[in-house]
Amino acid sequence: MKLFRSNGVFDLNICSWCFGFRRVSLYSTTATVSEPGKSKDSLYRRISPIGDPRVSIVPVLDQWIEEGRKVYKDQLQNIIKQLRRYRRFKHALEVSQWMSDTRDFSLSSRDIAVRMDLISKVHGMNQAANYFNNIPEQLKLMETYSALLNCYAQEKSVEKADEIMQKMRNLGLARTLLCYNVMLNLYHQTRNYEKLDPLMQEMEEKGIQCDKFTFSIRLTAYSATSDTEGMDRILQRMESDRGVVLDWNTYAVAASGYMKAGILDKALAMLKKSEGLIVTSRRKNVAFDFLLTQYATTGNKDEVLRLWEVYKKTEKIYNRGYMSMITSLLKFDDIEGAEKIFDEWESSELSYDFRIPNFLIGAYSRKGLMEKAEALKSRAEVKGGKPLSHTWYYLATGYVDTNEIPKALEAMKVAISLCQSGWKPSKASLVACLEYLKVKGDIEESMEFIRSLQTQGIISTDVHEKLLNYIKNGKSNSNVPSLVEEDYVVGDGETPVTSVPEQIWLKRHVQNAPETIVEVPMGFYHMKPCIII
Repeated sequence: MKLFRSNGVFDLNICSWCFGFRRVSLYSTTATVSEPGKSKDSLYRRISPIGDPRVSIVPVLDQWIEEGRKVYKDQLQNIIKQLRRYRRFKHALEVSQWMSDTRDFSLSSRDIAVRMDLISKVHGMNQAANYFNNIPEQLKLMETYSALLNCYAQEKSVEKADEIMQKMRNLGLARTLLCYNVMLNLYHQTRNYEKLDPLMQEMEEKGIQCDKFTFSIRLTAYSATSDTEGMDRILQRMESDRGVVLDWNTYAVAASGYMKAGILDKALAMLKKSEGLIVTSRRKNVAFDFLLTQYATTGNKDEVLRLWEVYKKTEKIYNRGYMSMITSLLKFDDIEGAEKIFDEWESSELSYDFRIPNFLIGAYSRKGLMEKAEALKSRAEVKGGKPLSHTWYYLATGYVDTNEIPKALEAMKVAISLCQSGWKPSKASLVACLEYLKVKGDIEESMEFIRSLQTQGIISTDVHEKLLNYIKNGKSNSNVPSLVEEDYVVGDGETPVTSVPEQIWLKRHVQNAPETIVEVPMGFYHMKPCIII
């Protein structure tokens, strides 16, 4: 394998920003590289349909050469870029390796940095580190060290990232803003908030100016810890810095922090500023959707209703918008208002998303309005919707509250069979089902239910055995509640217990996502790891 240093300039400028790091490609140059799929028969067009990562694309590459066709290095680099864009990391790595091992193209430090990132994603961090260690010393440059730093940051390995950052300092390579932003983001994600200010102080001493990323990370950290004085300082710096273009996200994050600290007047002021900047956003629907939930969190129903009218007049509303409005109204216990929005959604003839009726099914169940909950589920099914795990869980909890335990048990069985990993029902609903089974005396049904709890990770093997023993012969010194309590991380039936409070709801709009994610304003600014290659 040939290795040499590219004469090209390593561009560390961040060219796009959406309140979270974007990929900055090392393959971006001043020369224009055509899209790999433009011609009718291109190498990329042959590779593209092979979506299964278990199927190697090397035979396709080899066949291209056997047909007497030429392949150029920049063409392969662009194919790697496209494959990474679609998260086809294994295939991208195959192209990278084929480029040097088969075609004997020399690798620049940029190529090495890209390959290291791909190795970490496909084979793990240890192999990526081994690859770095085997790179000739003359190619251990800012690009490769930055790539290694970013790999450790993506792994959230603070100790290793600190070690690499210190080595970069010693070598005089820690002189780019991007490296510092990677570390700041890592400290933010791992809640090492005490390390943020010293690092920013170091940047100031080195004359490295903060950018929007830097300020945004610090603002979010202050918000997470309810440090309102810190938030005030950062906002003042951002507003006075001509190089920082503020958008609605910035003020939405600040509003979340002030709400968390209980300073509602400041929170509302930030929301107003945020709303005023929606017009500059390329994703106006996202802004409206989120701000609806934020106004609801402040307890200001009039603002929710006002913003909804503005939303309807200025944008076409999609499913996420209806979700945000319905959940916002339900925060005020306004079921009638939520029903009206639901009717508007049904008449809009958008794609049928069962999460939307699910909000009302949950509200009905919490109120004990089980006939309405059942009727809405049936109505949604007639329209082609498929009940989710939470649909059945809502029904189960409602049946428990109305003392219809047989129905609760059947609904709970379905909920458990469909649930996500890490999800747990509330202790009260689970205990009600187990106690009913004990009284019912159907050993086979009881054993099947308890086994399903263990299979889905709701109870441990130890509690599984104790419950089976208790149900079969009652030989236990404990009752059902105490047995469940032994290892039960109490769930609320809403979100998986493994979830972190800063999950961004905007990126969780998958069909089976728990509905309550749209009600978590603090999760809006959850930054992705910075990918610099």
